[in-house]
Amino acid sequence: MVKLLILGTGNMANSHATAFKAVPGVTLVAAVEIDPARRAAFGKEHGIANLFGSLEEAIAWGQFDAAANVTPDAVHYDTTMKLLAAGKHVFCEKPLATDYAHAIEMAEAAEAKGVINMVNLTYRNSPALQKARELVAAGKIGKIRHVEASYLQSWLVGKQWGDWRTESRWLWRLSEEHGSKGVLGDVGVHIVDFASFGADSDISTVESRLKTFHKAEGDQIGEYKLDANDSVIMMAEFANGALGTITATRFATGHANDLTLLLFGTEGALEVKTDGKASSLRICTGADIDTQTWKPVECPPVVTTYERFAKAVQTGVNGDPSFRRAAEIQRILDLCFDQDVARGKKIG
Repeated sequence: MVKLLILGTGNMANSHATAFKAVPGVTLVAAVEIDPARRAAFGKEHGIANLFGSLEEAIAWGQFDAAANVTPDAVHYDTTMKLLAAGKHVFCEKPLATDYAHAIEMAEAAEAKGVINMVNLTYRNSPALQKARELVAAGKIGKIRHVEASYLQSWLVGKQWGDWRTESRWLWRLSEEHGSKGVLGDVGVHIVDFASFGADSDISTVESRLKTFHKAEGDQIGEYKLDANDSVIMMAEFANGALGTITATRFATGHANDLTLLLFGTEGALEVKTDGKASSLRICTGADIDTQTWKPVECPPVVTTYERFAKAVQTGVNGDPSFRRAAEIQRILDLCFDQDVARGKKIG
């Protein structure tokens, strides 16, 4: 039996709690939240009796095996390092840390402790992505030469998730002073993982451009300075020799939350699509190459990241995506941020 603590009780914490409660062999034994009202409400909703106002209190209590870290991005490092020091297994929300230096330190600390360490890159739960990687690894499309990946959202031009101009839960994502690293820091981690996992190859290096668009008078709404990046374009070189483009934006009108991956090989091509709920896979190979005919590929259900973490704790064999994998993704994001700083940031 895996005795799990939920650290933080925001929106994603409800997703974690619901998902883990459905996994056989996992019991939610405790939760940590600094706000008393939210702490009580979360405990009542999910049937958690042991509630703490601080991580230190929970660690002193100690009657848990593992923790799901669902705190804000900026405190992932501090809270995770405390859990690792206490010898606890950790399932951390993405991104693992806000920079590579902290991320790799976390990975090395987890490995030194010999504890299970995984990051919740939720789009790994896409059956189409998992099947695409399997086909690539089996050589079904030959050697990959070109990759195109995109993560398209449109909440800066639509109101499918509310009005960003009046809601703090969206405004903070547009303000560096409020801890945001823009679309690159928010969903860039997903699309970089999506592209490189599907291609079955790490990314060696990138050349990138970030753009922050003018969105309000004085580029500010209330206390929120609107200076975080809204769109990113990367030209990536993969370890397998392929070249590719990776893009992410919040201005993709007509797309609520769409990820697409195209893998072009010497003997065929694959197209992966998902919105985080449903996914699809198509292939063009063999005689179909000459007629540009794409055919659907059946994709069986896959084990979720939550289930893989539970199994890893139960077996003692670390799962993927690991902290080290998340640190490698952060290295790529840091390259993009560094290039943006060197170029000179401006809003246009």
